[in-house]
Amino acid sequence: MNGVSDPQDNRLSTAKVRILPRKGITRVPLKQRVRSAQLKKGVYLIPSLFTTGNLICGFFSVISTFNGQYLQAAVFVILAHLFDGLDGYAARLTKTTSQFGVEFDSLADLVSFGVAPAVLVYYWALVPWSTWGRLAACLYVVCGALRLARFNVQIRTVEKSHFVGLPIPGAAEMIAAIVLIYDFLRAEEATSDWLVSPLVTYKPLILLLVIYLLAGLMVSNFQYFSIKQLNLKKRHPFWILVSAIIFIKLTIAVPQIMFFTVFLLYTLSGPLLWCLTAHKRRREKTGEIAEA
Repeated sequence: MNGVSDPQDNRLSTAKVRILPRKGITRVPLKQRVRSAQLKKGVYLIPSLFTTGNLICGFFSVISTFNGQYLQAAVFVILAHLFDGLDGYAARLTKTTSQFGVEFDSLADLVSFGVAPAVLVYYWALVPWSTWGRLAACLYVVCGALRLARFNVQIRTVEKSHFVGLPIPGAAEMIAAIVLIYDFLRAEEATSDWLVSPLVTYKPLILLLVIYLLAGLMVSNFQYFSIKQLNLKKRHPFWILVSAIIFIKLTIAVPQIMFFTVFLLYTLSGPLLWCLTAHKRRREKTGEIAEA
């Protein structure tokens, strides 16, 4: 009732709250917690060193191009790709992948496989085109940057069995392969004069078209095979072993030709696979219409 105090309410108001101590949990001061968090903000050493090697090779490729050593610049691009593959393999093997490594790798790839090949192909073949040559080399760099940005955004949403668009290392290796095969054919001019003369004459035009083609393939939606998903631990048919042995022997015998052939086939594999898939779907649709 109003005006009458309840004895139970009086006991609750006068009761003291007893805080029980937490057992087994030690309180860490705030300064120590901040210090321990800062210690965890490090970088993984092994993948970062390989990525640094990738970046250094890209820089030396640019310097070699400025010095007129185009063959050496192409070799540095190939070495950069080797380091790029090793850093990803080391990160997956040691389980040291991180967001820092992804960003650092993208920056290094833009230098080694974007800027370095563009500078190389411009000074090696596109100077006669003047402004159009500079625009073509610049377009290659821009499309390479867009390709890397799209890869970083889609890394968790796209299947790992394939790439969407030509990877920028593959485009750079295609340019390096052209430089290597050109130098090889020039050295064999006595036996292949019928092939070298047109290449020398039309080299600026051929490279201009190649640069535009590579730039377009990098930002395209063509699917390219990812070697990261190649499982070498499981059993394979015997003919694959025989084919690998033959491939190694041919690579040792004529490395420039094999290198050029491999990356040419890989560059064209995206459009060819798309054409085959489209033709297959068209035949299936025609068959369904005929059955109906």
